[in-house]
Amino acid sequence: MANRLGRLALRVLRVTASTASIIELLRSDWTGGVSAGLAWLLFVQLERRVQAGSTHDSEEPLS
Repeated sequence: MANRLGRLALRVLRVTASTASIIELLRSDWTGGVSAGLAWLLFVQLERRVQAGSTHDSEEPLS
């Protein structure tokens, strides 16, 4: 349950960062747009690592 909640929170952060980046760039606020874009990239990489880690955990046999 906590794992699902964490994934949902990470997904919400990713969508929020990408939306903020697009809005800031359209408003010609380059600093805010690039910062939000970098945050989005960080969240995407983190989400991939979390997903990769969960597949390794599920492959291990239960003792």
